[in-house]
Amino acid sequence: MRFGKTLQSCVYAPWSDKYIDYSKLKKLLREDGDVSADSCISTKDWTEEDEGAFVDELVNVQLEKVNAFHNDTYRNLRDRTTDCEVSLQVLAASGTSEIDMDAPVAAATNSIDDEALLEMLQRLDSITKEVSELEKYSRINFTGFLKAAKKHDRRRVWVHPENLLEVKTYILRRLPVLVYNSQPSRAAEGVQHDPRITSLYFDNPGFSLYTDKVSKTAGASSVRLRWFGPLDSSSEIHLEKKTSEESGDSDETRVTIKDKYVQDFITGRYKMEKLLNKVKDRHGTDSDVVRRLLSDVDALQSFIKEHELQPVLRANYARTAFQIPGDDRVRISLDTDVVFLREDSFDQERPCRDPSKWHRTDIDTDETEFPFSNVRPGEISRFPYALLEIKVRDGAKRKTHEWVGDLMSSHLVKESPRFSKFVHGVAQLFEDHVNSFPFWLSDLETDIRRDPGTAFQEEQEKKAKHAEEEQAVGSFMGSRPGRSFTAAIGSPVTKSVEITTGPAAAMGNNGVEIPDSDGDEHQAEVTTTPNSHGLQSFLPSFSGSRYSRSRQKHAIQLPHGVREPGRLMKDTSPVQVEPKVWLANQRTFVKWQHISVLLATLSLSLYNAAGDQQGVARSLAIAYTVIATMIGVGLPS
Repeated sequence: MRFGKTLQSCVYAPWSDKYIDYSKLKKLLREDGDVSADSCISTKDWTEEDEGAFVDELVNVQLEKVNAFHNDTYRNLRDRTTDCEVSLQVLAASGTSEIDMDAPVAAATNSIDDEALLEMLQRLDSITKEVSELEKYSRINFTGFLKAAKKHDRRRVWVHPENLLEVKTYILRRLPVLVYNSQPSRAAEGVQHDPRITSLYFDNPGFSLYTDKVSKTAGASSVRLRWFGPLDSSSEIHLEKKTSEESGDSDETRVTIKDKYVQDFITGRYKMEKLLNKVKDRHGTDSDVVRRLLSDVDALQSFIKEHELQPVLRANYARTAFQIPGDDRVRISLDTDVVFLREDSFDQERPCRDPSKWHRTDIDTDETEFPFSNVRPGEISRFPYALLEIKVRDGAKRKTHEWVGDLMSSHLVKESPRFSKFVHGVAQLFEDHVNSFPFWLSDLETDIRRDPGTAFQEEQEKKAKHAEEEQAVGSFMGSRPGRSFTAAIGSPVTKSVEITTGPAAAMGNNGVEIPDSDGDEHQAEVTTTPNSHGLQSFLPSFSGSRYSRSRQKHAIQLPHGVREPGRLMKDTSPVQVEPKVWLANQRTFVKWQHISVLLATLSLSLYNAAGDQQGVARSLAIAYTVIATMIGVGLPS
């Protein structure tokens, strides 16, 4: 179930106006936020003002509202519990005094006490119910804030061709290339190229699927055919239907089909009978696999028939995948040489595709490859950049998030949230057929390259701002471990933001930080971080070594974002001692013994060969013998 519906189902009626306004936060997160009512045309890109509006609504309005109501309700429940406790003590004291009363008076008192106890029980039941509802209230709102922040951080990026090699090198230092090859091992020997992927997108003459995608309509769907490499009779073609969910995820329906059955499947004449028979023989007629396959086939054919879909756009690109085999916690795909081609048959006199075929035979049959120079100019659009997509699961290590974040915020990439190949291709090749366009088209007219120094400055400022925002968000969560941000060496940002949750922070009565009444954002503590301590703070360049003095004379100015390492690269990771290392001393000892034996043999031969008159030869023999003895006992080592 989508979170918006889940939130509605979990609302406690008396508190209905005190929950997070999740729909409003979603509207603020829409990159095409300024759209006209009749055309859904985006008029501006995501700006710093949009960023500020979202953060202000999230932190200063929604978080403040939920936090204040939680605090008030908590205090109210605590006061009511205290009143019940006092009342019970009074009733207990009155019950003790009944022993000294007359019988009629005691009976009347018992009647009053029973009514008071019944009323007290009702009050306690009401308190218990509200405590349970308050716990659910906290949990569902906490989930809402996390999902809003997750939506805010979801991004895709473009890579300029000049930065492509550097981006690949940066990723390869951390992840290997995932090789995909369906050929036999012998046929795959030699130089391997990145596989080209072809995606064939469906829509109707009114481009209703495109319009839903651009306007971010809930439940917007897309249908495509996808295959690897050139199309032939042995190609496995995947027919996929993706439906975008409110949380940003997608629900996917997929079947695999052969080339010769695609046209009949689209028209509804073929319902995967051969595959169904094989699956029934393998898993049984009433198995879940069979029911799932029947459901997927029916859902795809019904959707295609209901919306009168046909192939209209082809996207072709070379994909490089980076991933540790068997570990999908971090997956990176880099699409290069992206090309979009028209695949429609709207023009009856000059169709791009034969209406009786499901694909363009002039491209697939003739094995036309990139850069598709034989395609007419109006039917092709070449994307000028590479597309980089990073998927990180929650189980990834913190270091992974750090280097991925550094790459996403560097000058090497250009952010393009919610970029879609289908939407971009239609907007470029069918601009006369559609009335709405994605917001990122204006970026194609500008140079996406950035100065490294400027990009580094913006990155450091965003990190400092994010640290300040975490302080405000963390105040709602109560006591949390302190987190800090220190500007990197060479950064134009000279302040250090420190987040604390200890006694130094302003706390309310229940231990939750209370924001200022005027609605201003929380200001994190700003301190200056010294770079050295002790004697080095006064004499930072003091050293008596000749190497140090030579380095001081030829100081190197480091660029922005680059700092001098504090230790050698070999010391940055744990040392792994292999068995051969343990035997290194033995090998060295044996080598020295071998040399000493050879030298001793030479000296003895020289001494015996020299006569009584050869004093020089005997002296050299004695010297060689002494040297061989020293080598043998290991004195030189």
